[in-house]
Amino acid sequence: MQTGAFLAALAVALGAFGAHALKSRLDPHMLANFETGVRYQMYAALALMILGTQAGQTRAPAFLLSGALIFSGSLYLLSLTGVKMLGAITPIGGVLLIVGLVLAALDAGKL
Repeated sequence: MQTGAFLAALAVALGAFGAHALKSRLDPHMLANFETGVRYQMYAALALMILGTQAGQTRAPAFLLSGALIFSGSLYLLSLTGVKMLGAITPIGGVLLIVGLVLAALDAGKL
């Protein structure tokens, strides 16, 4: 629960940073990448907060957190640096997020 809440607070702060400080500095495509990172970070944060209230959810949180860090983090770095190779890392984070959500569903079925 705490990790999800922190991740959500960070997503709000990064979203505000993107909307105000980066809007005039990034081209629209890179700004859209940054915003996608913020959006998926918030999705993961909300899922972590929900899972924090559910007994038996021991596998999914680690995948969701690592997925959010890799997916969103790579998009933030890509947006800020323009290093296109970072885009190759993003799908790894996406797969981790998907695995985390599938594990959450499977573990919820065991309760």
